[in-house]
Amino acid sequence: MSGFQTGWYRFVPFLGYHHVLMILTAVTIILLSLLLAGCSSSSPMIPDIFLLSLYYSDYTPHPNTAQVNYAVYSEMQSIAGDARLQARVGYFGICINPDGGSWLCSNNATALAQEVSVDQDPLNLIWLASQFKDMVVFPYLIIIAIIFAFICFILLATFPGWHEEEDSVGSEREVRPFPSRPVSQVALAIIFISSVFILVSVLWQHTASVAASTIAEDFGNGAVRSGVGTSAMVLGWFSFTVLIIVTIGLLVMILSIRVLTQLMA
Repeated sequence: MSGFQTGWYRFVPFLGYHHVLMILTAVTIILLSLLLAGCSSSSPMIPDIFLLSLYYSDYTPHPNTAQVNYAVYSEMQSIAGDARLQARVGYFGICINPDGGSWLCSNNATALAQEVSVDQDPLNLIWLASQFKDMVVFPYLIIIAIIFAFICFILLATFPGWHEEEDSVGSEREVRPFPSRPVSQVALAIIFISSVFILVSVLWQHTASVAASTIAEDFGNGAVRSGVGTSAMVLGWFSFTVLIIVTIGLLVMILSIRVLTQLMA
């Protein structure tokens, strides 16, 4: 074990500032990819990454003076009966759990609807989930942001690292030149745009999910519950935070190089 640690520590001095930014960018790409993959398959943990959850639940309806026909909720409870189906919505798929067993996931709501009976989904929650996915969810800004983040990762990989050179007296020394200013500025611009796209997408995702959850639960008062996916929100906001850190890191690096260049001039 000590030999492994010694071997690992040898590479620490060669871990450059841009390598840290590359690691953070790679982490962001992975997290955003997981976010997009939510509810796309029944693989372990994938159904747990969702934007909106709709499920049947028998509870006492909440009365309100603005409700013209409060009795309709009793009728909805009767229609729902003993249904236990739960539907979760992701960016590219829907997962359903008809009876508390395993998850069925697909990007085709019609195929999922054919797998259940009328008694399992009497209020058409699968259709509601499909409408939310098709009419509200917009994943393409995240896809563009991932592409931009990957381009930034490639640009960071072109930054020079440590290498040996001979000085004026013929002895070797380790030096590391400054990265190209145009490449650094392009990387900064790209990662900043990616951050903006993720901010817009996550705000859109959060606001739309909360609004849809509230409306669905109020409309199915006494028969339907809904919720917002915590995992998806965490992945989205954490990815945005990491992208902001990378953006600030690149900006600090560019400004520091400019100051050092002026001092050396």
